[in-house]
Amino acid sequence: MSQIDIRLGSKADVPVILSFIKELAEYERLSHLVVATEETLGAALFGDRPQAEVVIAALDGKDVGFALFFHNFSTFLGKQGLYLEDLYVRPEARGAGAGKALLKHLAKIALERDCGRFEWSVLDWNEPSIQFYKSLGAKPMDEWTIFRLDGEALAALAGS
Repeated sequence: MSQIDIRLGSKADVPVILSFIKELAEYERLSHLVVATEETLGAALFGDRPQAEVVIAALDGKDVGFALFFHNFSTFLGKQGLYLEDLYVRPEARGAGAGKALLKHLAKIALERDCGRFEWSVLDWNEPSIQFYKSLGAKPMDEWTIFRLDGEALAALAGS
C-alpha cells in the first residue's frame, strides 16, 4: 500500500510549487496566463508578508501534488474562511488518494483556525473534479457568478 504524506511547503519547495502551477495551467488550458517566476512566488509565499500557504503531497516519498490556500472573510458569518486557490495532483498519482488527503488536511486546518467555510472554484467543464468534490460532500454554489477585474480594466477603474 502506498504512503501519502502531507507537509507544509517551504522556500526550498518554490521550484516544485511553480512546476505544479505550470502543470495545472496546462491541464486547465491556461498556460498562456502563467507569469509567476520562482522569485515572485518565493516572495509572495515566503517573504516578509506571506500572501498564501502551500501544502505538498508526497506519494512514497515523491512530491506528486499541492494545494495553495489563503484566508478570506465572511461578513455574514463574522469569521474567516479558508479559500483553496489551487489543487493539483500529477496524472500518474491520481486515484491514489493524494487529492483527498490534501483536502482533508485543509479541512482540518480550517477547523483548527475556526474558519466558517472552506471554499474553492472549479472550471465548469472539469467534470471529473466536480464529481470528486461532490463525493466529498461539497456543494456547488450555482447561484453565484465570479467577476474579475484585471489588466487594463483594473487600471481603468482605479484611474477613474
